[in-house]
Amino acid sequence: MRHPYRAAFAVTVTLLPLAAFAQTQTPGPPPGSSDAGKKPEVHITPKEAEALFKSVDEIQGFAAKDSGLHSSRPVKKVLITRDAVTKYLKQKFDEDEGAKRMERSEIVLKKFGLLDRDFDLKPFLLSLLTEQIAGYYDNKTKTINLLDWVDAETQKPVMAHELTHALQDQHVDLTKWGDQGLKDIAKNVQQDNAHIKNDEVDTTREAVLEGQAMVVFVDYSMKDTGRTLADVPEELMGRMKDMLSGTESSPVLARAPLILQQSLLFPYANGLTFEQSILRRSGVQKAFTGVLDDPPVNTSQIMHPESYLTKAPQPLIHLADIHPVIEKDYTPYDVGVLGEFDVHMLAELFAGPQMADALAPAWAGGVYYAALKKNAPATTGNLGLLYYSRWKNTDSAESFQKLYTAQLARKYSGLQRRKDDEKEGEEVYSTSEGDVLVSTMGSGVFTCEGFPLEMARKLREQITSNQGEGPTRLALQPLSAPLVTGFARLGAMKAGIHAAERYTQSLAPTGE
Repeated sequence: MRHPYRAAFAVTVTLLPLAAFAQTQTPGPPPGSSDAGKKPEVHITPKEAEALFKSVDEIQGFAAKDSGLHSSRPVKKVLITRDAVTKYLKQKFDEDEGAKRMERSEIVLKKFGLLDRDFDLKPFLLSLLTEQIAGYYDNKTKTINLLDWVDAETQKPVMAHELTHALQDQHVDLTKWGDQGLKDIAKNVQQDNAHIKNDEVDTTREAVLEGQAMVVFVDYSMKDTGRTLADVPEELMGRMKDMLSGTESSPVLARAPLILQQSLLFPYANGLTFEQSILRRSGVQKAFTGVLDDPPVNTSQIMHPESYLTKAPQPLIHLADIHPVIEKDYTPYDVGVLGEFDVHMLAELFAGPQMADALAPAWAGGVYYAALKKNAPATTGNLGLLYYSRWKNTDSAESFQKLYTAQLARKYSGLQRRKDDEKEGEEVYSTSEGDVLVSTMGSGVFTCEGFPLEMARKLREQITSNQGEGPTRLALQPLSAPLVTGFARLGAMKAGIHAAERYTQSLAPTGE
C-alpha cells in the first residue's frame, strides 16, 4: 500500500530515527519567566560550520570503507536554516501531483479504517515532518544538507548516514532506482496488475536505503569502541528494533495515528534488522552492493530476510478485468497491495500487537481496488473498496475475517447485519456508506464495502476465479524499471536518533 508521506513526495531525502538530538537541547529560561518552558535555539557559528564541512570528506571515507560502496566523487554540502526546511516541505506538499496522490491515499486509508474519518492528514503530516527532519542528502542536486540549528558533533553521525545515501547514489543513481513509479491512476487491467506487481517496491527499496545507512550510522557511533554492528549478538537485535520503533523523543509522532508512526519508522527499524541479517550471514558485499543490485521485492522479504536470501517464492495476486463491471457507475481511483507490513499494522490497530505478531506471518498475498462514484466528490461515502487476501491456512483466514468484521462498527454508523440476504459463507451488512459483503472461501477472504451487494458478488466471482494455486516466483522476476514506485526519503528523522544513541551506548565496553 502507498503510505501517506510517500504519496506526498517524489523527491529523494531521508527520514532517520537515529540518536543524538538529546545533545542539542540547551537549558531553557528560569521558571516563572515569560518564556518559561521555551528552549532557545542554538545556531552553528561560521567557525563551527567550517570545521563541520571539513569533516565531510573524512566521514565519507569512513562510510565508503564500512559499506564497501565506492566513492567516486566528493559530495556538495550546504548549511540550511529551519525556515528553509519548512519552506521546502510546504512546497512539496503544495505540488499538484503530490497533493492528489496524498488525497487518494488518505481517502483509501480512512475507508480501510487505518485513519479516523475526521483526521486531517496534510497539516498533521507537515507538522510531523517539520519536527522530524534532521538533515538530508538530495540526490537530485547531489548535495548533503546540514542544519544550522543542530550542533556540529551531533551532526557527524547523521552525516555518516546521509553520506551513505550519497554513496548509494553513486552506485545506482537513486533518481532512477527509487523514483520511477507509475504516478497516474490505473485505467485498465494491464495497468492494474502493473501497479499491483510493484506497489511495495517504494517501501521495500526505502528500507534497503535506510537500513544500509543505519548500519553505517551505528558503526560510526561505535568506532571508538572497536566494534561494529556485525559483532552485535543476534539476540540483541530485537532490543535495537524496539528502540528504533519508539516515539518517546517526538511529541508529534507520539500522538500520530499508528499507520503514520509505523510507516515512518519501518525503513529504519526493519531496514536495519534486514541489513544486519544479510551482513551477518553473507558479508559486507552482499549486504550493500549486492542488495542494491538485486533488491528485495516486498515488505515480507524485509521482515523475513531468509526469504530474500533463499529466493523463496513470493505471493502475488492478479486482478481480473473488473472494469466492465464497475465503470458504468464508478471511475477507477486506486489499486495496490496490502502487504505483510500493512496487514501487521491493520491487525495491531484492530486487535493489538499480539494478534498482529501472530497473524501477519500467515499472510500469503492481498490486493485492494477502490473506485469512486461518477461525478461525486472524493469521500469515503462515495468510495467503493474491495479487498481480497490469501492466507497460509484456513484458521488464519477465519481469524482475519473475524478481526476485520469486528471493526466495521467502528468505521460505520448504522451498521446492521442482513442475514436474510446472505448466501453460504457470507456476512452482509447495511451501513451509512452502503452495503458491505464479507466472505471466507477456504484460505481466502473477500471484503467489499460501498459497492451494491449484487455488484460486490460479481466482483468476488471474477477475482476469486482468477486466482491460481501456489505462489508466483515474483522474487525471481526482473522488475520493470518504469513501474518501480519509489518516493524515497524525506530527510534525517530524529525520532530514533535518541534510540540508536542509547543502543550504541549500551553496546560500548563497560570497562570490566
